[in-house]
Amino acid sequence: MKTLSTRLFANALFAVSVALLVAVGAWYVQSDGEATAASLHLTQADWQDMDGHGFSAPPLAMDGRDLPSSWQHATLPSALPVAPPPASTAGAATIRTTWVKLSVTGPLPAGPLVLYGIRIKTDGTVAVYANGSLAYRTQQRGQLWNSLFTPLWFTLDRHDDAPLKEILIRVEHVPETPVGLSSLWVGTAEALRGRYYLRQWLQRELPATLSAAFMAVGIFALFVWFRRRHEMSYLLFFNLAAVSFVGHLHYYVSLPIVTDWFAWLTANALLWLLTVVHLFLRQLHGRPLTWLTRALVGVTLAASVLSIPALGILPVYPSTSPLVPFMYAVTVFMGVLVCAMGARASWQRSREAMLLVTGVGVAVLLGMSDWLLHNNVINPEGWFLGAYTNAVTFAMFGALMYRRYVNAIAEVERINASLAQRLQAREAELEVSHRLLREAALRQTISEERQRLMQDMHDGLGSSLISAIRSVERGGVSDAKVSQILKDCLDDLKLTIDSMEPVEADLLLLLATLRFRLEPRFEGSNITLVWDVQELPTLAWLEPSSALHILRIVQESIANILRHTRADRIRVGTACDDDGVTVTIEDNGQGFDVAKALDSAAGRGLHNQQRRAKAVDGAVAWASDAGGTRFTLWLPLVRN
Repeated sequence: MKTLSTRLFANALFAVSVALLVAVGAWYVQSDGEATAASLHLTQADWQDMDGHGFSAPPLAMDGRDLPSSWQHATLPSALPVAPPPASTAGAATIRTTWVKLSVTGPLPAGPLVLYGIRIKTDGTVAVYANGSLAYRTQQRGQLWNSLFTPLWFTLDRHDDAPLKEILIRVEHVPETPVGLSSLWVGTAEALRGRYYLRQWLQRELPATLSAAFMAVGIFALFVWFRRRHEMSYLLFFNLAAVSFVGHLHYYVSLPIVTDWFAWLTANALLWLLTVVHLFLRQLHGRPLTWLTRALVGVTLAASVLSIPALGILPVYPSTSPLVPFMYAVTVFMGVLVCAMGARASWQRSREAMLLVTGVGVAVLLGMSDWLLHNNVINPEGWFLGAYTNAVTFAMFGALMYRRYVNAIAEVERINASLAQRLQAREAELEVSHRLLREAALRQTISEERQRLMQDMHDGLGSSLISAIRSVERGGVSDAKVSQILKDCLDDLKLTIDSMEPVEADLLLLLATLRFRLEPRFEGSNITLVWDVQELPTLAWLEPSSALHILRIVQESIANILRHTRADRIRVGTACDDDGVTVTIEDNGQGFDVAKALDSAAGRGLHNQQRRAKAVDGAVAWASDAGGTRFTLWLPLVRN
C-alpha cells in the first residue's frame, strides 16, 4: 500500500509538472504571437569601429549621420568581426568604440515604446540613442558589464512626437573582445514583457533560486559534519555547494561587475568544482585514482595561482577576454576526463557513483554550450546553459541524499524488526525462566510453610497434647481441666489454620477472623465483646508467619482474660499513628501484678507474647489495677 501511494504521488507530481510546462509553452507561444503582432523585429544593422584612448562618457546626443561613412552591414544576431588593434601610444590603453545603427522602417504601435534585446555581448559600457537622443546607458565607466546574462530592456522616452526612425548603439570595449549583438524588438511593454520576463526568469532568477537552495542544503550538510567529523562526505558536499554557488554568481549578480577578483573567482570555481566532484566520486566508488587526483589538483592549483589578479600572469578579467574561452576549454577537457574515469571506476561498483557521473556528464555538456557561446560558435541569442549545472548537481546530490535517506529508513526498519524478533525470543526465554522460578519459589514456599506448620504444631499443639496426656496418665485431673486443655489445643489448631488464609496485608481482616473463631467461647462464658476497631492502613509485611504471631499474641491475651480475670466485658480497639498501628484489649476483671507475673513461672505466656511481638518488630505492654487490665500490641507500618 505504501509503495502504491508513493507511485501515485510520483505520477501525480509528474502530471502536474507536464501540465505546468504545457501551460508555460502555451503562454509563451501566445505572448510571442502578441509580440509579433504589436512590435517590430529589427534584424538588419550597420556597424563601424573607432579606436581611442580610455573609456569616456557617452555624449547626450548623437546622430548616425554625424559619424564616418565607413559602415559595414550585418544581419542580427551576429558577432561582429574583430579588427587588429592599432599601435597604442605609450602609457595609454586603446579602447575601441563600436557603433551599431539600426533603421526603423516598419510600422510601430501607438503609445510608449520599449526596446528589448536578448543580450549585448561586450566587456565595457553600452549607450543607446533613439532619434539622436541618449535613451539608455550603463551606470559605470569601464569594464566589466554583466550583459551576457541580463536582457536589454528600457523605455524609449521620446520628448517629441516624431516617429522613431533610427536606433544607434554605442559600445566601448577593449579591441581584443568581439561585440556580439542579438536582434532587437521595438514595441509596447505589454507586447514584449512576456519575452523579457521569460528570458530573465530562465537565465537569471531560476538558476539563482536553485543555487540558493543548493547552498542552503550545503550549509545543512556542514552542520551535520560538525557533529559527525568522521564522515567527510558531508564536508565535501558543503564545499561542492559553496564552490558551485561562487562559480555561478556571474549568471545572476544584479549589479554591474567591475572587479577583477570577481572574474578570478568565477573563472577558477569551475575547476574547483571538478576537483570536489572527483573527491566525492572517490568516496563513492572507493578507487583512489591517484594519478588523476594529482593531475586535477595540479591543474586547478596552477590555474588558480597563475590567474591571481595581483600577479597579472594570466588575466581572466574581463570575463570576455580571450583567456576565458581557454579556461572553459581546459575545464571541459578535465570534466570529460573526470567523467570517463569516474564511470570506469564506478561501473558495477557503485550505483550512486554512476548517478553522479551521469550528472557530471550532463554538466559538461551544458558547459560546452557556454564555451561555444563564448567563442561565437553559437549566435548571441543562444542560452548560457552553464547556469543550470547547479540544478543538475543539486538534482544528482539530492537524489543521492534521497537514496541514503530512504536506505537509512529501511535499515532502521530492518534493525527494528530484527530487534523486535530478538526481543520476542528473549521475552519467551524470560517467560520460561520466570515460570521455572515461580515453580521453584512455590515449591520453596510450600516447603518452608510445611516446616513452619510442623514446627508450630510441634511447639504449640504437640506440646499441649503431650501435657494433657501426661496429666491424664498421672490421674487427679478433672474432666473440666482435660476439657479446657483440649479446647486450647483446638483453638491453637484453628489459629494455625487461620494464619494460612490470605489476608492481603489487612490487620482488621485478621482480627475479624480471630473474632469469628472466639465468638462461641465469649457467648458460653457470658462475656460481652465490644468491637471498637477503626480503619487501619495495610501492613505490606503481613504474611502467614507474621499473621500467626499476631493471632497467638491476641489469643493469649484473650485467653488470660477468660481464665484468670473473671471479667464480663472485653473491649477490642485499634488506633494508628505515624509509625505504626496499635491493638488494645481491655477487660473489667480483677487485675494482677504485671512485674510479679513476669518474674514468676506463671508468666510464661506473657514472655511468649513479648517474644512473638519482637519477632515481628513490634512491642507489647500491660497496665493492670483493681478495675481491670489494659493490654497493648504495637506493630510497625514498615519493618526494617
